[in-house]
Order: sequence, then structure tokens, then C-alpha cells
Amino acid sequence: MTTFNDIFKSSFLENVTSVSMLDMVIALALAFLIGLFISFVYKKTFTGVMYSTSFGVSLIAMTMITTLVILAVTSNIVLSLGMVGALSIVRFRTAIKEPLDIAFLFWAIGAGIVLAAGLIPLAIFGSVVIGLILLIFVNKKSYRAPFIAVIHCVDQNSENEAMNYLKSQVKRTSVKSKSVQKGMIELNVEVQLDKEDTGFVNELADMNGVESAILVSYNGDYMS
Repeated sequence: MTTFNDIFKSSFLENVTSVSMLDMVIALALAFLIGLFISFVYKKTFTGVMYSTSFGVSLIAMTMITTLVILAVTSNIVLSLGMVGALSIVRFRTAIKEPLDIAFLFWAIGAGIVLAAGLIPLAIFGSVVIGLILLIFVNKKSYRAPFIAVIHCVDQNSENEAMNYLKSQVKRTSVKSKSVQKGMIELNVEVQLDKEDTGFVNELADMNGVESAILVSYNGDYMS
């Protein structure tokens, strides 16, 4: 016969002490610090047009939420099975435009999982190493990064002269597109600079038959 005490014994209240308060505080505090470090690295390595503060904050929240979930999963096998089923129906509709943003999301989730699993040295050391690598390589400014030169010429002769001059000033050229109208030829040329000096663009714009010359950096993706 089931007694009143048996009802309480079989309830979810038994899980209250499955994770100690000290473990919760330590895990969430470390998750916050690691998430803060991830957000800091993201801000320092951001190369887009406009920095998103909400995404930086979401990295902190992602680390803490992952730690919270994994703490619950590791404390109860039955709960872990239910959690897998519950999370399998979650769908995210926000498009990730920058490939590097995906790396930061996986970093936050991975750090939260490792931290909640009790591998604190690995979570801290791994995050520091990843952060240093990103700070070094992402912030490494290189004049060898690709640029697009947009040149407007009036005729075929001026186009040839402009292209010959451009090839003599840069390391590599590759025509991406060419648009021709009456009295106007537009060239989009991918170039790789030999040096940081971009004064050749001024000389290019002053050439006879060249209406304008623009040099812009881009990420290597081109859509015709």
C-alpha cells in the first residue's frame, strides 16, 4: 500500500540534492567567466560591418545554459534521455552570415559541456588556447588579402592601358566581371597587392580614358 511518504519519495523532489549547491555555483561562475572571455575574443576578432552586442551576450548565455543542461543530464540518466528528445525538436531559424560566428557558437557550447562534465582544467586551458589562436590569426592584417578593383573606362584602348598598368602594380589579377555599355566599360578585377601602398589607384584614376577607379576589400566570395 502506497503511503503519503512514498508519494514524496517518488516525486521530483528527490532530485533537489542530486547536484550540490557548491557544484552549481562553481560551474555557473566558471561558465560565466569563460563565456565572458569568448565574448571578449569575439569582439576583438570581429571583422564584419557592424558588431552585434546581442550576439556577444548570447555567447555568454550559451555557455551558461549548456553548463546548466549538462549538469542536469549528468545527474540523472532518465532525465538525459528525456532531454535528448526535448532538444531534438528545437529548430533555429536565425541565419549565420559569418562562418567564424559558427566557430564561436560551437566554442561556447563545447566549453559548457566540458565544464559541466567536471573537466575544469581542460575547459579553461582549451578556451585560453583557442582564444589566443583566434586573436593571432584573425587579427593578422595582411596586404595580401584579396581586393576588388572597380574600374570605369570609356573605350577598349583605355581598358587595355588600365589593365596593363594594374598588372604592373599588383601581384595577381583576375577579372571577375565586365559590363559594357555605350561609352562605358566597367571592370571588376580581383587583385592581390604586393605591398600596403595603394597609391596606384590614384594614378589609375588619372589615366586618360579612365572615369573612376575604386579599390575595396572583400572576403573572397563573389556572386555574379
